[in-house]
Amino acid sequence: MKVDMFDFHLPEELIAQTPLAEREQSRLMVLDKQAGTIQHEIFKNITEYIKPGDCLVLNDTKVLPARLFGSKEDTGAKIEVLLLKQEEEDTWETLVKPAKRIKKGSKIIFGDGKLVATCLEEQEHGGRILHFDYDGIFYEVLDELGQMPLPPYIKEQLEDRDRYQTVYARERGSAAAPTAGLHFTEELLAEIREKGVHIAFITLHVGLGTFRPVSVDEIDEHEMHAEFYQMTEGTAKLLNEVKEQGGRIITVGTTSTRTLETIAAANDGIFKEANGWTNIFIYPGYEFKGIDGMITNFHLPKSTLIMLISALAGREHVLAAYEEAVKERYRFFSFGDAMLII
Repeated sequence: MKVDMFDFHLPEELIAQTPLAEREQSRLMVLDKQAGTIQHEIFKNITEYIKPGDCLVLNDTKVLPARLFGSKEDTGAKIEVLLLKQEEEDTWETLVKPAKRIKKGSKIIFGDGKLVATCLEEQEHGGRILHFDYDGIFYEVLDELGQMPLPPYIKEQLEDRDRYQTVYARERGSAAAPTAGLHFTEELLAEIREKGVHIAFITLHVGLGTFRPVSVDEIDEHEMHAEFYQMTEGTAKLLNEVKEQGGRIITVGTTSTRTLETIAAANDGIFKEANGWTNIFIYPGYEFKGIDGMITNFHLPKSTLIMLISALAGREHVLAAYEEAVKERYRFFSFGDAMLII
């Protein structure tokens, strides 16, 4: 299957640069995955499409202010560092720009010396293993010096960093937000619970691999980067009960979807307490074992994310929906509008 089969024309002005003033006021496209029919809604009206006994599954990962700006100790050259994954307590896998300036042994100074990084290892594509030295608590230093790692297609500065966090974020460790969840407010979640809909939480720390462009021609040659996930015993029990009682499991975002499918695929469709690393790559031809529907944002052409939703709703239905979204001037990507696939 060719990557070009998931291409579409996207006018650049439809890429949302800033979040809406009110989270739940984004638009919502409702796509029937069987018939391919489309309805246009406002996100706060999503309660009309989920039923008592259904379960929404949310990813409670919390985005780190993981982008740091410093200077090389000996030359003063400006260096940007993006934290990707904690290897040990003070050692991180990172992405460095410009990477050619940072060799093994190089030191980077942040915040007039409040934080100092030493390069332990050089990796491909700008990757560097850095060890950090500091006084106090690392995450407090990071909160002071770091910026939110907004995707490269967002050019505007984010005035309120909380707008790149879900209202239920609690497990810190993510390099990017699970953006489908940005549309929820505490009030909307309360309304959903009052309707008799279950809400469950999983954790998947989003890595940059999710958003890296597919650089091969054939889909099955692409390799996903591994990301850490976790499901508690309580969540597993709730999801199994929902399935047994005929409720639908509706994931919020591709990250929740990949977590549930990783666990269900390993356990014959049953959910169990689990944690580990997943590099599951879902594209058309995949048979879903854990989920029935999904809430997601509008994604990049030829991305692994549009391939995933095409596996759920069918490539032709998805591309037709995206054509409609462009025509109707929906807002795309992280701060954009949402789609419900049921």
